[in-house]
Amino acid sequence: MSFQHEDLLALARTEMPFGKYSGKPLIRLPEEYLLWFQNKGFPPGKLGELMALALLIRSEGLEPLIEPLMSDQRR
Repeated sequence: MSFQHEDLLALARTEMPFGKYSGKPLIRLPEEYLLWFQNKGFPPGKLGELMALALLIRSEGLEPLIEPLMSDQRR
């Protein structure tokens, strides 16, 4: 997976647009939820790419790297 700085910013600032976790920042989605999407198929486009990136970061325990990018986001 290849990503840019802009992808990390988008991950920190994009909220889930639908479902049980609607309005929650993607990086804060439960790992189990992201794993479910991985098995069923991430949504197409940028949302799916960011969800896959969120899963990668969460599974490696790297969420603290995203924290500084989450300016003015609910925590």
